[in-house]
Amino acid sequence: MKIASQLSRRERQIMDVLYKLERATVAEVLELMPGDPHYSTVRAQLRVLEEKGHVRHEEDRLRYVYIPAVSRDVARRSALRHLIDTFFEGSTEKAVAALLGGEASKIAPDELERLGRLVARSRKEKSK
Repeated sequence: MKIASQLSRRERQIMDVLYKLERATVAEVLELMPGDPHYSTVRAQLRVLEEKGHVRHEEDRLRYVYIPAVSRDVARRSALRHLIDTFFEGSTEKAVAALLGGEASKIAPDELERLGRLVARSRKEKSK
């Protein structure tokens, strides 16, 4: 599922709120939205997100409660894959090099150590 490429900026903002709250009504989403979107706009966008398969709803009395249909981890991986495909010619190496290039001085030694362990674990899993 290509998640990131299918979402507008406002839809991503709505999804961010839903991931944060885990489940929310239109009014609850509206409270945490940046800018000043109208209630009817957020409601319509939630309906579109549901049609796209990103959210689902449950009825709670007279209200709809919206819930992400895709886990944040799956959405994260899809968004990252889209970013790598779009800006780094599909190369994970180029993406990591870009992250480490100008920002290397900002990465704490313990973070670099954890990254090294992740690389080692990935190598070990690939060799099985």
